[in-house]
Amino acid sequence: MPTESGSCSAARQAKQKRKSHSLSIRRTNSSEQERTGIPREMLEGQDSKLPSSVRSTLLELFGQIEREFENLYIENLELRREIETLNERLAAEGQVIDGAELSKGQLKTKASHSTSQLSQKLKTTYKASTSKIVSSFKATTSRAVCQLVKEYIGHRDGIWDVSVARTQPVVLGTASADHTALLWSIETGRCLVKYTGHVGSVNSIKFHPSEQLALTASGDQTAHIWRYAVQLPTPQPVADTSMCGEDEVECSDKDEPDVDGDVSSDCPTIRVPLTSLKSHQGVVIAADWLVGGKQAVTASWDRTANLYDVETAELVHSLTGHDQELTHCCTHPTQRLVVTSSRDTTFRLWDFRDPSIHSVNVFQGHTDTVTSAVFTVGDNVVSGSDDRTVKVWDLKNMRSPIATIRTDSAINRINVCVGQKIIALPHDNRQVRLFDMSGVRLARLPRSSRQGHRRMVCCSAWSEDHPTCNLFTCGFDRQAIGWNINIPALLQEK
Repeated sequence: MPTESGSCSAARQAKQKRKSHSLSIRRTNSSEQERTGIPREMLEGQDSKLPSSVRSTLLELFGQIEREFENLYIENLELRREIETLNERLAAEGQVIDGAELSKGQLKTKASHSTSQLSQKLKTTYKASTSKIVSSFKATTSRAVCQLVKEYIGHRDGIWDVSVARTQPVVLGTASADHTALLWSIETGRCLVKYTGHVGSVNSIKFHPSEQLALTASGDQTAHIWRYAVQLPTPQPVADTSMCGEDEVECSDKDEPDVDGDVSSDCPTIRVPLTSLKSHQGVVIAADWLVGGKQAVTASWDRTANLYDVETAELVHSLTGHDQELTHCCTHPTQRLVVTSSRDTTFRLWDFRDPSIHSVNVFQGHTDTVTSAVFTVGDNVVSGSDDRTVKVWDLKNMRSPIATIRTDSAINRINVCVGQKIIALPHDNRQVRLFDMSGVRLARLPRSSRQGHRRMVCCSAWSEDHPTCNLFTCGFDRQAIGWNINIPALLQEK
């Protein structure tokens, strides 16, 4: 095998070093020029040995990195302002930290102190006055009763969606990546019906407002409407209760539940849909019924939402306008209104109240994928995003949200308890938190080695047919969980 001489090797290394140095200078100059306002087109016109497509991709990625740092810088400024506001309130109550207030100038003078020491001082002082201060980052002290009622185990893959029937008998529905949708007895946890009509992941399930019909959306580019008939079994004794608080023991990722067992062999199986809705060219990620149940809307990765006539399965409207894949759709419970959310960082309101024309309004306020947007009471919409925020909007004022909730993890499909105005937020980090409409945190569902989700929580759904509301959550640990939420105790600590 031929080898290079020492001089040739040294010359090659020197050449590579000069090339690397030249490329580094060119990149530095380009970034400086971009910061001074030189258009991107001029940068793309500079000499480069990279293919234009590769260079364009690199420039786009560098731009995204810069935007991420800008967002972190803005959040840092907001946190600093909140710290200053907190210490002003502490000073007004006659409390100080080491005999001095943490004003902006004093923060600079104490910059040499360790971050851990400053953090500990803030925590100590803050805990001493939590009963007097109402703040957006106050640790929730409520000890509301959140009883784990039942675990619904039987799917062979992650569960994307969970829904509660609106008619009697009230059953729970789950949609899973294992290509099936299951209906469960809420009281016993027994599987009542198994739907196997899809050939792709079942991404969403919604129940008809007045009939025993289910609407499922799938990765096979279709949405199915299928009829079910169930007979509820005899209820079983309720499992042990536990208290919900902020001090639950965290569980390890290794604490996976035993979910390898299949559903009961005597569970009836439905294999053929009553109606199949086919018009999309991509994954159908969500579907919902319009008020009255005579029409249905679907949201797809092909960047469109479709409105169908349920009886004929005909396409009534194709809703276009989103720049990227859709992530969710939701309908208003009493009006012909639809919201669709998308990866393009926006969600849109579609108005079908006038049969002759439909209008659309665009809501902008998130900086990352809007994972879901749902209607609440009145004229409000709540949106959740991968940018770790949840925003409450007034449909009459689209310019800015009326409340913003900041969290420490991406938000998945949210759900609102309409009667009690409580928002359930499922997170990527396995947490499920409860907030009110003004953005005050009420509680966190327990998560320990004995109960709670072990992996990402995908969705939540409320059932308000009980004296104390039931909340159902599902996740990629292949199980759904039913919780009993003591609303009076929850709101008493508010």
